[in-house]
Amino acid sequence: MADHRLGFRSFDEETDSATLEVAGELPDWLSGTLYRNGPGRFEVGDRTLAHWFDGFALLRRFEIHDGEIGYSSRFLDSDAYRAAQDGELRYGEFGTTPSWSLLDRLRTRLGGIQTDNASITVRHRDGEHRAVTETAREVAFDPADLSTLGHRTVDVAATGTLAHDHYDFLQEEWVGLGTRFGRKPGYVLYRDPDDGPAERIAHVERDEPAYLHSFALTDHYAVVTEHPFRTAPRRLLSDRPYVESFRWYPERETRFLVVDRRDGEVVAEPGVQPFFTFHHVDAHERGDDLFVDLVAFEDHSIVPALSLANLRSRAPDVPSGELRRYRIDLETGRAEGRTIFEGGIEFPTIHYAEANLHPYQFCYGVGTDGGFNDRLHKVDVERGSARVWAEEGIHPGEALFVPRPGGEQEDDGVLLSVALDTDEERSCVLVLDAAEFEERARAYLPHALPFDFHGTFYMEGQEPTPSMT
Repeated sequence: MADHRLGFRSFDEETDSATLEVAGELPDWLSGTLYRNGPGRFEVGDRTLAHWFDGFALLRRFEIHDGEIGYSSRFLDSDAYRAAQDGELRYGEFGTTPSWSLLDRLRTRLGGIQTDNASITVRHRDGEHRAVTETAREVAFDPADLSTLGHRTVDVAATGTLAHDHYDFLQEEWVGLGTRFGRKPGYVLYRDPDDGPAERIAHVERDEPAYLHSFALTDHYAVVTEHPFRTAPRRLLSDRPYVESFRWYPERETRFLVVDRRDGEVVAEPGVQPFFTFHHVDAHERGDDLFVDLVAFEDHSIVPALSLANLRSRAPDVPSGELRRYRIDLETGRAEGRTIFEGGIEFPTIHYAEANLHPYQFCYGVGTDGGFNDRLHKVDVERGSARVWAEEGIHPGEALFVPRPGGEQEDDGVLLSVALDTDEERSCVLVLDAAEFEERARAYLPHALPFDFHGTFYMEGQEPTPSMT
């Protein structure tokens, strides 16, 4: 019988508009398109890529209309993927690097041509759909057939931009963060308004920038969680993979760099005991206090634990993260944290359109209990309680919340998760009632997809808006 390792096999099928059989009943109001992004192939010629994050991007689309689900998948036709088709690893990926000369390393690591293997998530920007990763090279695609349209960049003088940015519904602008190497290394905070070009808010210089995957945003501030997993530009010039240029410094604190969105000034920089994070959940202001919720790991060991060698083992050793809240006092410049949910939990989501930048009650996430991603959690952060959805042989992915139009409660809607069923050896779309945290429907694909990372849902008849952090 198959196990979670089926989700880390390379995929060689592309599907165009297959209709999936739905078991159960979809809500009559649920009409729109779910886009998912994640790795689909892990080999280049006879070479196996080293890390889960290295796999070549496979776009997946699920169209939900009139109680039916249509499914399509297509590899992102990036420069990196085309070279891999010819057996060449052309660009340095997260954990795997080509055989480069010193000049190649210098050009690439300090701002030259970087990978366009945009496998992390999907965003809607400037009227088009884009696949994104942690470099400055976004890739636009046609939402109708998932075909690649070309490269796009956000010109803010950063070496790379984080895949997880934020949308401020009040200001009608995206706010993003980039990392800068080379001269004046550090972090670049920028805004990208709906009605104008992107512009830089702040450049926070740091001699040894941290590896960042996301950040937090409030009405007036951006919070950069700078854990002690750091690099220096000189280390980026080695022949080691990108991630191996970073080192964990257990004697250093994790610091919260609080940047004022209005003038770009760093107004506070409190430190706490070291921890590592990939994903922030939410942040909000209350008087002189900022509250930042995130998934915290004891240290950086989660990063090497996501190597393909470990994940493809029968019993992978993967550290668990916990849901944690930090309070930052802007008056005293101090921060303190507390555990909301011990977990393990990852891939956190909320009712983004309602709760982003504001207090929220419910967080949804993927959990593990003795396997790999074998359950979903619903955490009530106000009451300090949690509920679990799990089924033997099911390995769910990130659960996106879709609100019911006109709903008054924060959890009035459904959760959409693409899961792997190892008993059936196929993937399926799970639809859970978010309030009751019970399954409403599922639809099986004709095959097993590799595990994905992130995505978004666009409701039919509405302007595309983010549905995840």
